[in-house]
Amino acid sequence: MSRRVFVGIFENEEDILGMAQASRERGLKIIDIFAPYAVHGLDRAAGFKPSRLPIVCFFLGLLGAGLKVWFEFWTTAVSWPINVGGKPWNSWPAFIPITFEVMVLFAGIGTVIAFLIASRLYPGKQAKLAYPGVTDDRFAIFLEEQDATFDVEEVTRLCRHFNATHVEERSEESD
Repeated sequence: MSRRVFVGIFENEEDILGMAQASRERGLKIIDIFAPYAVHGLDRAAGFKPSRLPIVCFFLGLLGAGLKVWFEFWTTAVSWPINVGGKPWNSWPAFIPITFEVMVLFAGIGTVIAFLIASRLYPGKQAKLAYPGVTDDRFAIFLEEQDATFDVEEVTRLCRHFNATHVEERSEESD
């Protein structure tokens, strides 16, 4: 399915911040914003929801720690109980350092995999640049033309007010 989008290209982060805020105030639907580096406050200006990756990271860390404690208890107290140095078979304090390491491993690797799945990035995927230079020194904002009330001239004037270097209207395939 194709959709009509409006693209504005900017050179400064203040301009893209202003454009994002103004677009949101006018009720325009922001599809995405591209920036060569992280711009402080851009997510709030555009009205993007906070990421759920920290929650995923937390639960994956808990999962890793829980599985590791279970596995170590099972191996030392159930499957192969060996008395080493007079310690009890289920010596919980001995489990703590490795539990922390496994927790960090599960959380880190799992969060990266969750991010790649959520953003639909996979090996061999070809990047589609919105405009030449966007990943180098330009900023881009994509607005969806939802219905007939979307006034291209008004949005173009708004972009020019925020010093847009290039504006265009295009048809795009939605994922």
